[in-house]
Amino acid sequence: MAVIAVYSAKGGVGKTTIATNLAWCSARDPARRTLLWDLDPSDGAAFMFALDAPRKRQARSLFAGDIPAHTLICPSSFAGLDLLPADASLRELDALLLRLGQRHRLATLAKQIERSYDRLILDCPPMLNELSAQVMRAASVVIVPLPPSPLSARAFDFVVEEIRRHTKRPPPILPVLSMIDRRRTLHLEALAANPAWPAIPLVSAVEQCAVQRRPLGAFAPRSPAAIAFARLWDGIERKLAQIAARPHEQQPA
Repeated sequence: MAVIAVYSAKGGVGKTTIATNLAWCSARDPARRTLLWDLDPSDGAAFMFALDAPRKRQARSLFAGDIPAHTLICPSSFAGLDLLPADASLRELDALLLRLGQRHRLATLAKQIERSYDRLILDCPPMLNELSAQVMRAASVVIVPLPPSPLSARAFDFVVEEIRRHTKRPPPILPVLSMIDRRRTLHLEALAANPAWPAIPLVSAVEQCAVQRRPLGAFAPRSPAAIAFARLWDGIERKLAQIAARPHEQQPA
């Protein structure tokens, strides 16, 4: 099972939108089971998939070892795609992880479900703490959304530094330009400066994901953003194939 973390130290960068749409892209392959694990207490992933059933505050209990993962996993309305939702109890998760003193607790939990899924996508909270460090240790690939701004570029450098500080063999880091508006000079400059980076356009269809409460490919598959998400996922799969072919080599960022 490959672990794809969608992470940013900065909020408001389109992280949950990217995570949910990538999970849908992954599940398009009928032979591939995909789990989207929401680690953000705001529980945005469940909202995006219209999962409104009342749940107890148990997400933290999974990390404490009080309940198994399968008791919290919910099927989505799309074949091959399940969700492990978040709840407000995750606000206390960092303190729990520090108390447990288990630096690979998240990776251990991921191992427990790897027989059931081929792809695990983590929607991470915008924080730099023990949880983010554990995400970096568990991830096969880290996707970093970057709206085109000087602050985002600075945040990306910080994420790269943190990943290298917390891992002996850093996973590949894939920056993604998010919320691109080609009518704005700053955005065009960001595209020109980073031509190899994937870019997700800021179009009305992307905003409709939260209104429709469905991934973009489910209601606007021919939109430029849906095509961009599909291309991004294809790039992730190519990177995962490279990792699988060279499992003992340190991967470049």
